[in-house]
Formats: sequence, structure tokens, C-alpha cells
Amino acid sequence: MKFLRQLFESIRFAWEALLSNILRTTLSLLGVTIGIFSIVAVFTFVDSMNMSISSEIDSFGKGVIYVGKWPWVFSNNFPWWKYMNRPSTKYSEYKYLVDNVKNAEAISILDGRMTTLKNGNNSMETRLTGVSFDYNKISEVPIEYGRYFLTNETDNSAFTVILGANVKEALFPNLGDAVGETIKINGIKFKVIGTMRKKGEDLLSFGGSPDDRAYIPYTSYSSLFQKDEPEPDIAMKAFDSDEGQQVLEGEVTGLMRSRRGLKPVQEDNFSINRLDGLTKFFEGIFSSLNIGGIFIAGFSLLVGGFGIANIMFVSVKERTNIIGIQKSLGAKNYFILFQFLFEAVFLSIIGGMVGIFLVWLLSFIDFGSLKLVLTYSNMLKGIITATIIGVISGIVPAWMAARLDPVVAIRSK
Repeated sequence: MKFLRQLFESIRFAWEALLSNILRTTLSLLGVTIGIFSIVAVFTFVDSMNMSISSEIDSFGKGVIYVGKWPWVFSNNFPWWKYMNRPSTKYSEYKYLVDNVKNAEAISILDGRMTTLKNGNNSMETRLTGVSFDYNKISEVPIEYGRYFLTNETDNSAFTVILGANVKEALFPNLGDAVGETIKINGIKFKVIGTMRKKGEDLLSFGGSPDDRAYIPYTSYSSLFQKDEPEPDIAMKAFDSDEGQQVLEGEVTGLMRSRRGLKPVQEDNFSINRLDGLTKFFEGIFSSLNIGGIFIAGFSLLVGGFGIANIMFVSVKERTNIIGIQKSLGAKNYFILFQFLFEAVFLSIIGGMVGIFLVWLLSFIDFGSLKLVLTYSNMLKGIITATIIGVISGIVPAWMAARLDPVVAIRSK
């Protein structure tokens, strides 16, 4: 109980010392404020970019693999002409996988290109994608008005279309709901059966913004644009229990090799791609950014730590006489040590909290497609870092104060 009472008294002495020198206290914590602001700001920006990009990748289908002719990442030791000589994925192979794959929650075939959509005098260059029925189970198609495709529409080359928000606004600027209207694609009339919610700009838009896209049945797309050699992809969503999509990938590899009559000694003439490869790629970049940010911000913290240590040495010098009086009245060494150590830690924590507050204010600034989010985790990292800086900066001055001889200390001026 006595120890706790003295601990509380040490905290009170430290706090009163800070309040008695407001100007010096304010100047002392500036270095830590800048350092903690820098570190927390870097963590916040990197985490926000990571969340934004991961969310966008997930919108293309979490746990999805894509079978196609081309790999998304080329191997350095694989001749490019071998990729070129591979056969393209066929609609018949998609139907074969639909009939035989057991470990997929949904399977869809898709292909796309840039083309012009028209409505009278209004037109827009759009990323047009042909998809089969289960595509909305694999990738997000957020319908705001109307509906998604029916099975008979995707199987029987129906001339129906779903428009992204910007496409709808460009083609039908004076209509709140374009469902039921007709547009022309490649000279053929298509009926609008649905329009999508406006998503806005993403930090990275793979294949363009979803607001600038339009979807039609894959069979309709094939009849319009795939008169030459088609190169669609087949997308398959694994069950949630299939971590890493290993089971699905193994099954699909075996089925595709069997379908194409590949012998055991022959290499695959198709590629299986996955979105988590992109996720890992960006995680590596963000990890490097975090390390670089910490390294740069560390200089600010170093300066701030030296500033606090310098002020604590001055504080010990100014209060040497008081330390002697306290020790002559029976104050223990740890009581004196805690006074100055708490003072240094308080200085550092206050500076850190000011830095975190500035990052919080920064989160209200509009950074366009990047939404800045200050998480509790990053706030805690900032507070812990500030506390450590305070302890390191204050321990030597506090130890020197605790070791003072009371007689020598009382005689000092």
C-alpha cells in the first residue's frame, strides 16, 4: 500500500512539473509529435490502400480461379512462343467443366473488349463483357434497377444488356431508370434489363471502373465479336472450405488435361490464375512501404527522444535541491526515479497523442478514391511507441536523480 501511495505521489509530482513549465513542455513534445504523426500516418495510408485494393480484388471474386490461355504472371524461363501456340479456351470446355467439376460453387465463362454503345445521338466507349449465368455468383454485379440475366437468356443468345452507372448516364442522361429501353451494340438492338449501382472511383480499377462496364450474355457476345479466334476465361469459385483453392485447382487441372488429351509427360497447355497472387504482390509492396516509412519517421523520433532527454537533464539540474530535501525526509530512490521517468513518459505520450490527433484530422481530407481510415490498432502502435521513447529518453536522467547524495543535493543552488 505504501508503495502504491508513493507511486501515485510520483505521478502527481511529475504532472505538476510539466504544468509548471507549459512552454518548455510544449516545445519538448514537438519532436515526438512529428515522429509519431509520421509513423501513424504511414501505417494509416498503407493500411487504407491495402484495404481498398483488397476490397476491389475481392469484388472480382474471392476464392476464384481463372482458366485461360495466358498466365497473368509470365515465367522468366518459359519461352513466350509456347504460350502463343497454346489452344484458346473453348465454350465446349466450359460446358464440360460445368458437367464434371465437383468442387466448385459456381462456374462461368467470360470475355470482353472495348466497344461503343449507342442510343440515338448518345454514345460511349465501354468495356463490354460477355458472361454466362453464374457470373454474379463469382463477381459482384450490384443491380440497382431491373434484374440480372435469366438462364434462357444466357443460353440462347438473348439481346439483353446490363449497364454500369456511368454508361446509363451517358446513354440515357434524362432518365432515372433505363430498364426497358433499347440501345445498339455493333448495330444490333439490345434491351436494357438492369442498371448497376454507382461505385465511384477505385484506387486501382482492374479492367476499368465497374461504372464504365456493360454485360451481355456470353453466347450473344460470342456471336457478335468472336468470329475470329476467341480467347475467353473460365472462372470457378471454390467452396469456402477449400483454402487456397488447392482441391479445385487439382481437379480442374486433371479434367482439362483429360479433355485436351495430354499425356503424363506433356506440360499443361493452359494457365490457372488466381487473384490471391495479386493480393500477395501488393502485400509485398505495402510491407516495403511500411519499413521505409518507419525508417524515415525514426529520424524524427530520434530527434524527439534526444529533445526529451535534454529537457529531463535540465529538469534534474533545476530540482536538485528539492531532490535532496525529499531524500532527507525519507524518500526512496525509486520514488525519485519514478518522478522523472513519469515526467519523460508523460511528455512523450502527450506528444504522441497530439500526433495521432493530427492523423485523425487528416482522415477527414478527401483523397479521391482513397478513403483514409485511422484504426485502433495503429493508434495503439503510436501510443506504445511514444511510451517506449519516453522510457528510453528519461531513464538515464531519472537514474542520475535517484542516485544523488542528499547532502550534496541540498547544498546545490
